[in-house]
Amino acid sequence: MAGSTHTVTNQPPPLVGYDVYTADRALTAAVERHLAPELLDEVRSELSGLGRTCGSAQVQEWGALANANPPRLRTHDRYGHRIDEVEFHPSWHRLLGKGVAAGLTAAWVRPGGHVRRAAAFLMWTQVEAGIGCPLSMTHAAVPALRTEPDLAAEWEPRLTSMIYEHELRPARLKAGALFGMGMTEKQGGSDVRANATVARPLPDGESYELTGHKWFCSAPMSDGFLVLAQAPGGLSCFLVPRVLEDGTRNVFLIQRLKDKLGNRSNASSEVEFDGTWARRVGDQGHGVRTIIEMVAATRLDCVLGSAGLMRQAVAQAIHHCDHREAFGGKLVDKPLMRNVLADLAVESEAAATLALRLAAAYDDGGEQERALLRIAVPAAKYWVTKRCAPLTVEAAECLGGNGYVEESGMPRLVRESPLNSIWEGAGNVQALDVLRVLQREPLALNAYLQEVGKARGADHRLDAAIKGLLTELADLEGIEARARRLTERLALVLQGSLLVRFAPPEVADAFCASRLGGDGGAAFGTLPHSLDLASIVDRARPVP
Repeated sequence: MAGSTHTVTNQPPPLVGYDVYTADRALTAAVERHLAPELLDEVRSELSGLGRTCGSAQVQEWGALANANPPRLRTHDRYGHRIDEVEFHPSWHRLLGKGVAAGLTAAWVRPGGHVRRAAAFLMWTQVEAGIGCPLSMTHAAVPALRTEPDLAAEWEPRLTSMIYEHELRPARLKAGALFGMGMTEKQGGSDVRANATVARPLPDGESYELTGHKWFCSAPMSDGFLVLAQAPGGLSCFLVPRVLEDGTRNVFLIQRLKDKLGNRSNASSEVEFDGTWARRVGDQGHGVRTIIEMVAATRLDCVLGSAGLMRQAVAQAIHHCDHREAFGGKLVDKPLMRNVLADLAVESEAAATLALRLAAAYDDGGEQERALLRIAVPAAKYWVTKRCAPLTVEAAECLGGNGYVEESGMPRLVRESPLNSIWEGAGNVQALDVLRVLQREPLALNAYLQEVGKARGADHRLDAAIKGLLTELADLEGIEARARRLTERLALVLQGSLLVRFAPPEVADAFCASRLGGDGGAAFGTLPHSLDLASIVDRARPVP
């Protein structure tokens, strides 16, 4: 019969038409653990609605289209006027608008705002990670602006709005606004104190003119930017509006958009300032101190973004193995494949559990929780983001050759996976930040030890890991060269403590055995065979 060789068998159906939130048991448990009881019904409904949106075929197609049609830079209009605009595919605007409407920039003004936003951000990343940058920058700008009450009163209502308006016009005429950030320059990179951009005070005593460049400027289509520049009093933080009050464009010369490995739907740029009008945020000479709260919030978003990528990779891998048969049975039932899937699921749950715990610390806002964040955020950012790339590659391998084909979506996850480890300070920067906190802020280490100590006595491998960590902390010899090793142990012990306290016994057992007890290999799929691997996979299954 003609065409009979093209009958398709033994291929999984697309993973669409499901609720990404309720299918993620680790995420739902974390949200319910950290929210006040009176908020639970409202937040369940809100996040489940967003979960169904994330799982819909239409929204997943928008994500694919936004990725396949990257932004384009238009420096001039047809008449030769400089306009410096970035054009996006309509799918980008649809996704960004839904993200704003879902409260992904409104955490600071909503009850339980950081936990509910963290869950939403983790889910929305799974649709298309490039949308996360402007959402993250806008969210994170709020604490920096609060150092200047007048600026905060003017801008915060726009940044925390749940209305998306992408047209460039004076911010006072918009119901919602987005923010970007410009810190690094080509001669300095992470060493922002080497920045060469100059801020010259203007006669009014409040505003400045900036001259210089930024090697990386995030979200260049935004309404405003926080940037660092050298003022007479030293490196300072400035607010640069994209459009001035009178409706004219500020001098914001986009030189080019970066051609990146992944994150292709998102515009990252190089920009030049040449007499660009700006307002100072915070005191002169305290630019790093002012902007560091923004950086801390974006670093947590790096953790959340990586956790979201991990979750989607694990969901796709398990879904494929649930439907694919080989060697006389379903792949998911094969002992070796089950070990791989369980190991991936444990890593994903550990990442999400830690990320939501840190979001809850933001909601609490007390001194103890703030101290915990100062050490736990850079440690989590270091470790979780580094685990993302090997996990997504292993998950793609679970699909075999299909996982190497663009149509599967797995290559997009793989290309995205290294990004969060590099952005907002790469691995060495995070490890050195941890050392600085340990040396200068004893309250932070005390808060960390109190947190992990809540699980003491529950698992002998965790107890041994805590003891080993204390020994490592007491040894100052060669501490900088050991900073990565120490930061990794801080993150693993904190993850272990949280899983022992809150995860099902089989998940905590697998984590402690392999990550803390040494009973696991360097690759995924090397968990002890005696563990309850089937229950771990079942817990991570995206569609029951």
